Amino acid sequence: MRSVPVPRPGSTALDAMLTAAAAAPSVHNTQPWLFRLHPVTGALEVRLARRRALPRTDPDHRARLVSVGAALENARLAAEHLGLVPAVRLLPDPRDEDLLAVVDTAERRGERQGQDPLADLDLYGAVARRRTSRLPFTGRPVPDTVTARMAAAARARGARLLVPPYAVTRRLLRLTAVAEARNHRDPGRLAESRAWLLPPGGGPYGIPVTALGPPDLSGRVPARDFTGPVTALRPPPARFERHVQLAVLCTRLDERRDRLLAGQALQRVLLAATACGVRTAPLHQAMEWPDTRGAVAALCGGGVRPQILVRFGYGPEGAPTPRAPVALER
Repeated sequence: MRSVPVPRPGSTALDAMLTAAAAAPSVHNTQPWLFRLHPVTGALEVRLARRRALPRTDPDHRARLVSVGAALENARLAAEHLGLVPAVRLLPDPRDEDLLAVVDTAERRGERQGQDPLADLDLYGAVARRRTSRLPFTGRPVPDTVTARMAAAARARGARLLVPPYAVTRRLLRLTAVAEARNHRDPGRLAESRAWLLPPGGGPYGIPVTALGPPDLSGRVPARDFTGPVTALRPPPARFERHVQLAVLCTRLDERRDRLLAGQALQRVLLAATACGVRTAPLHQAMEWPDTRGAVAALCGGGVRPQILVRFGYGPEGAPTPRAPVALER
């Protein structure tokens, strides 16, 4: 392979990488990433957007790093789709905390690649189709062959995807409900979440009213409430699936690098599910309180650090959420 710089602005490859990166999911749709080209090497720098922070919900920036990792994975998939071989360096400069990753590329020269268990899935093609669905699923079980592909997608980035039995899933959902109830009792967290709710025709960041899901009549699926006292904005309650299917994305450690890897793994899991016709809905509430996150870790058997829960199943597609215009920072 011959090393080449990341394509310059205006090129098809760079546009595809940035567009794919911007399509990644992020906590409250804050899109906490920035992109720059290094003036000398031409490498693509993936940076943290500090102004789109959630100091109450995400005080240690864990969720933001997971979100940026998801955007990084999309950029990587776009480069591979166009025949490039992206080389990703995480946290390349300890003196620059906002520089989270650097992406260099090389031209593919027809070399043999290792067998990819997901080679028959078009992960890049799923980037534009992936949406969070806050709607009820049908309850039709997702086959083991599909969950195995989702787990393989996580392993490709050094993470583990655990699909617990139903009894453990119920306890995980209760922990999510406990965390969400605490969020409701915390005025600061409550105000912060609701500040990201978008009215019709709102801005490029946040959760639009049209993307909200209904509350679960049975209370089994604890959804985050962005609407507050404006009950007219909430969809009417609906009956969700009786047997919720849940997965836990875990890493071995919990440093900044691990959280970026978790974001890359999460995005691959979501895209693998999308490519298989499965809908997904990340659940983050239990990760926002140290004791509920610790309880999730205990349920997972110890020795792992849970990063996020993912509800998955068959059902309607979620509504799209807005994205900021794709641009390079100067």
